[in-house]
Amino acid sequence: MGLFQVHPRNLDTYIYENLQPDERFLNQVAETIDKICTFLKEQCPYKISKAVKGGSLGKGTAVKNGADADLVVFLNNFKSFEDQTGNRTEILRVISDLLLKYEKNIGHQIKMTPPKINHSSSPPRSLNFQFKSTRSSDFVEVDVLPAFDALGQVTRTRAQVYKDLIATGKRGGEFSPSFTELQRDFVKARPTKLKSLIRLVKYWYTEHVHRPYKPQLRSGEDLPPKYALELLIIYAWESAEKEEHFSTVEGFRTVLELIVQYKHLCIFWTTNYSIRLMKNKLKESK
Repeated sequence: MGLFQVHPRNLDTYIYENLQPDERFLNQVAETIDKICTFLKEQCPYKISKAVKGGSLGKGTAVKNGADADLVVFLNNFKSFEDQTGNRTEILRVISDLLLKYEKNIGHQIKMTPPKINHSSSPPRSLNFQFKSTRSSDFVEVDVLPAFDALGQVTRTRAQVYKDLIATGKRGGEFSPSFTELQRDFVKARPTKLKSLIRLVKYWYTEHVHRPYKPQLRSGEDLPPKYALELLIIYAWESAEKEEHFSTVEGFRTVLELIVQYKHLCIFWTTNYSIRLMKNKLKESK
């Protein structure tokens, strides 16, 4: 049954039966990613200070057959945001070779596809592979991203880090891997039912917006990232006084209405930065 054929009173059941991923499989994937992190720290010639698991798997908002995980590896030889664009291609090649070696250690219940470097940007930002279940059609997309540990710089304040980020002049999201922990934790702490609404909206977006309209975009055009939708859902929930037992139908409708009114929205939080830092950014065109 398609989403638009579901009766409103059955929406929660639809999410549970069709969008909720297999917990056992996700736990196996999470455990394997933890082992890969340890393996890379021990074997990679580039010193890795830490590895962080982000994406929908890290935030607890994974959708069945649409789960993704960002494995961000923070390298000690990156001393600034600009360092990431230098020898990133070679670093990804080394990590890819290591992952090919590790692939032989994967258990019988999940299968790992060979990693491939993503050349959609220059220089490439990530490499990609999949974990597939040997018992069902479940799969998880994994992106490995080398990054500068901007938040771990003890000699710089959080405000200085953000100023350095803005000073690079790069388009939004270019250095987002450096802030994966903040993105993950901002969503991860939300109630379970809110995460279910996030699953629903992301599924709607994938099936009824991204998939049919992505091929129609002209050069230079793009659709919003799913993370923008997650923020919009959190905003709607906070505006409704953070009730944990809200109506999924009403929540879904509210989010869709906000999307229609996107030109009139100006949403921000001061959880991880001060309003003083945001003043100039808020003056910019949306």
